[in-house]
Order: sequence, then C-alpha cells, then structure tokens
Amino acid sequence: MSAGRIDLRTLTFDEMVAFATELGQPQFRGEQLWRWVHGAGVKSFDEMTNLSKALRADLGERAQLGTLRVAEVQTSADGTRKLRFTTRDDQAIESVLIPDGDKLTQCISSQVGCALGCRFCATAKLGLARNLDAGEIVEQVYRARELIAGDEPPGRITNLVYMGMGEPLHNYDNVVRSLWILTHELGANLSQRRITVSTVGLVPGIEKLGKEEVRPNLAVSLNAAFDEVRAEIMPVNRKYDLGLLLAAIRAYPLERRRRVTFEYVLLAGVNDRPEDAERLGELLRDLKCKVNLIPWNPHPDAPFVRPDPAAVEEFQNLVKQAGLPAYLRTPRGVDIDAACGQLAARHN
Repeated sequence: MSAGRIDLRTLTFDEMVAFATELGQPQFRGEQLWRWVHGAGVKSFDEMTNLSKALRADLGERAQLGTLRVAEVQTSADGTRKLRFTTRDDQAIESVLIPDGDKLTQCISSQVGCALGCRFCATAKLGLARNLDAGEIVEQVYRARELIAGDEPPGRITNLVYMGMGEPLHNYDNVVRSLWILTHELGANLSQRRITVSTVGLVPGIEKLGKEEVRPNLAVSLNAAFDEVRAEIMPVNRKYDLGLLLAAIRAYPLERRRRVTFEYVLLAGVNDRPEDAERLGELLRDLKCKVNLIPWNPHPDAPFVRPDPAAVEEFQNLVKQAGLPAYLRTPRGVDIDAACGQLAARHN
C-alpha cells in the first residue's frame, strides 16, 4: 500500500462513513463510497460518477482501491477456473471458481502460504509469507465477479468458501472483517448461509467464531480418525487433538438446519482403511454434520497416492453405514494446477 494512502476496501461501513466526514463530506458520501467500492467493485475513483471531480481528486491523494492484479487464469475442461493474483509486494495467491449446475462457488485465500504444515497440501510447502488484509480477501471476490461478468450468459457467484491458500482462523481479525464487508446489504450482500470458513482445527479460533454476530458455515479439515495418523499428516493435531477439536465443534452454535462439514482427504494406505471409516463413524455419530470425502489431488511435493475408485466407494459405504451423510467430492481441475497452492508455488 502506498505510504499515507488508505485502501478503502479494508474499511467497514462505519469506518467508510467516518473517512468521508474526515474529508469534510456529509455522512451520505460515506454510503456512496461504500456502494461504489463494495457494491459496484470499481477499480478507479473516476468511475464514481456521482462524486465531484474535486472529491475524486482528493480521494486519489488520500486513498486507493485495492492492489490485486489478475496475473493468470487457467481453465479446466470441466469448467473450473483457477486465478492467480499478484499482490502489492509481488506475492502470488490463488482463487478458484467451481461451477456445479446452477451454482458457482468461489474458493478464496486468506494468507500468502500457510504456517501449519499439512503434509498433503501444496500450500504448506511455501511456508507463511504473510497474512492477507481484509481488502485483499474481498478483492478476490470483486475481480472474480468482473471476470465472470463477461461470460455468456454472465455468471454469478452463489457460494463462497475460505478454503484456498492459508488457514483462515490463523488470520482471524482480517477474515472476520472481510465477512462483515462481504455480507453488508449495501455491498456484495452475500448471505452468511452461503459462506463457509474452513479450518484445520484451531480450537481457540473456532470458539471465537462461534461468538461472532456474523457467523458463517463451519468446515473442518479432519482427514484422519485416529490421533496418531492425524498428527503425522497434520501437525496441528499435536496441539489440538481430536478430543479438544470435537469438544469445540460440539459447542459451536448451529442454527436450525445448519451442519458442520468435515472434509476428509483420502490418502491411499494412510487414512482410507475400513477401520478408519468405522472409527470416523464413532467419532462423529452424535454431531449435526456431514462428511465430504475428497480423493487426494496429486502434486509432486507430497509422497502420497490417490486411492483407487473401488477403495473410495468402499470407504464411503462404510461411513454411510455408520449413519453419517457422506458425499464424494470429485477432484476438479485435474488438467490444470489443481492442488491448492500449486499455481502460486510456481510463482512464489
């Protein structure tokens, strides 16, 4: 960010109004600014046609409108699009657009890299460079909306998942700020019910998120039903084991008809055995939840193998027999740099 200039995309609605009054403007100018920045997603002050030229010039001296640049778009045969953004400090982050019938889900990043070291994840190989600020998080949505507006017919993002690069609850304050911004009725106006935050299991973050007024759906990257296996592939389990994690999830407040999603990446010979499926059923039996089974998306930086389809089907059947809703999520974008972090890793 340029010295002395504030990125308006990082501001909440009340902060935007306060910024307008600091410029000597009436409060309604703050609302106008908000609608341009977070409703229309403009990239320049010249696009704010209901503001005077003098005010637009003043804004150009005092503020800026985002810093992300779309550096690369990869399109898969299945319609999945992977976007590589370049940040103000020339770091690469990723976002993915995933079509599914009349739904279009955007997966967004919350950090440059990740500090938590899950062994199957391409992002983990980058380590953590820094957190994204709230403006960089929300701008991924605005640049994606701009891209799909040119589709025929024009596309519309229906669902949003914080499931890209980084651990969202490791960047808690900026993620929650971005949720407030994206759900504001005069801005992007996304429904809380259509936003999901995914975590590897940072228990304090789960507990804090459950107390927020803006509260998205919760997804947990579980990936193992035994502590020793989970600790081997997900180091976070050494601090927050399955007992602590599941206790936090049981205490997480769920509105009627909402459930926690457990993501389970299947790794051949590691966590896909019949005893893993049976233990998974025992662990989750009393929770309002569903399980998404995801055959691992191979990349050259991890020593794992995707299970064969027969093993995946058997695992799914065993989980269902235990009484859990279990859905198979077919890997998308396998003909592009599909694994999370893989595209950015080539740049960074």
